[in-house]
Amino acid sequence: MTAATGPAVFDRATIDEYTRAGHWDDDTIASMVARHAAARPDDPAFFATDATLSWSAYDTLSTRLAGGYALAGLRPGERIATLLTNGALVHVAYLAAQKAGLVTVGIGPRAGAAEVRHLIRRTRATALLTRPVHRGRAAADLAAELRAGEPEPPADPPAHLTVQLTAAGEVSLLRDGERLPLPDVATATAALAGRGLGANDLFFLNSTSGTTGLPKCVMQTMNTRKYFGPLAAEAARFGPDEVFASVLPAPYGFGQWSGHVVPTMYGYPTVLAEEFDAEQTWQLIERHRVTVLAAVTSQFVMMLNAGGYAGRNVSSLRVLFTGGERVPAQRAARFEEETGCAVLQFYGSNEAGPISVTRVDDSREHRLGTAGRVIPQMRVRLFDADGADVTASGGPGQCAARGPGLTPGYYDDPDANRQLVNPQGWMLTGDLVRIDPAGYLTVTGRVADFIIRGGHNISVLAVEEAVGGCGRVAQVAVVPAADEVLGERACAYVVTTDGAELTLDELRAELAARGVSKYEWPERLVTLAELPLSAGGKADKARLRADAANRFG
Repeated sequence: MTAATGPAVFDRATIDEYTRAGHWDDDTIASMVARHAAARPDDPAFFATDATLSWSAYDTLSTRLAGGYALAGLRPGERIATLLTNGALVHVAYLAAQKAGLVTVGIGPRAGAAEVRHLIRRTRATALLTRPVHRGRAAADLAAELRAGEPEPPADPPAHLTVQLTAAGEVSLLRDGERLPLPDVATATAALAGRGLGANDLFFLNSTSGTTGLPKCVMQTMNTRKYFGPLAAEAARFGPDEVFASVLPAPYGFGQWSGHVVPTMYGYPTVLAEEFDAEQTWQLIERHRVTVLAAVTSQFVMMLNAGGYAGRNVSSLRVLFTGGERVPAQRAARFEEETGCAVLQFYGSNEAGPISVTRVDDSREHRLGTAGRVIPQMRVRLFDADGADVTASGGPGQCAARGPGLTPGYYDDPDANRQLVNPQGWMLTGDLVRIDPAGYLTVTGRVADFIIRGGHNISVLAVEEAVGGCGRVAQVAVVPAADEVLGERACAYVVTTDGAELTLDELRAELAARGVSKYEWPERLVTLAELPLSAGGKADKARLRADAANRFG
């Protein structure tokens, strides 16, 4: 299946520079899957709750579905908004879009109607793809709600496609309720000639999982996502027989490279569940002898809290790749002690890609106490509040990068792109970091993530680190609470290890005993059974800020 010239997002000079350096190439996900299907057709590509698929079945089903798209009139370069829970089907759908020359708009499975409507409108998607039932709700009802919420019905509304993977390993496709016949492989291949996306084409629009406002759409190419592969392989010392498990939502950056891209690069099977469940994840690790687990911080902490490792044989697990938010050193250390695996992380962002990484060969102090060594090819720079380059000093400064892992930025959003890239051409992360003489990076806060108490700026990250170090605290998120006198006070939301309430006096006593500066003590405390999570699995601080406003006025 030949690749066509798809939507260009990088200039030729950038493509040539990174190709000559060996960071990018012409290999596509479709070509990798085809090679695995030819070399070992019956080996598993996915162990998922909806199906177990071999490489051959993955290749065949995605080709037939892509042929269905083509015969249904979807044109190369059009956007297909894809709202699917995790499982083998979502990856079949993503690959089918690539083969058909379509750009996937990845929508988080928990997205509400307003977010779905916004993403369809923002990307001008010509189709919405769902299962017939999405998270217990008839998808036809969701489609009706989307149409009803439009202030003015569009002249050419997106088609509603429903796709299903049957127990027999067959795919069915409907358009606005009418069944579309899927072609056989030969017919589909002929219909797809010249349509497939190339490795430097826009292939995916990943909505940001931010906790405020409506999401932006980050542009991805296969080469920017593939850049994680060799870095992850070196950091974790991949062997020939790894088994991945990715428990992240597939549309987001971390879930994309750990579930859709990197395992395919190396031909590893991937274990998937429809939605994250801590106890089920332990079961899947034991059942499939998982060696590499990908989970955001809140997920691995919930796994620890569930205690599902007790009495199970999880000795196969070698590596946990985590991140997406602050990695609490004490909880990571406990995960290592309970499982025997190494906890690693990439530091970076959905937009900037990988900036630093910890490795199994790092000392535990560096592995758990820093975000790892800076990746030289990402040409990391630090800038102070005035925009001056302070890289030579080691910071602190706002972290920025310019390298082969960088995305092209936001789709059709020039204002956001102007804020994302500084005048010198470096993509900003919004994080304040230090880099020590050995090249290890430590995140110290966010540029705008401060509580302003009586004119004094208090780092939210510093308060979270202090509270997270307390013995009974399993998870913590800190937000500002309004105060008539001081403006703002730090409000900590915690989940405790024993499920019992933690009082502010108890917390303060422990912080005092540890010698924590009073500037880093929270002045409001709320104990929850669990933290609310955003669609990307991070603590949903928008909801917590709203709760703090209601509680403390």
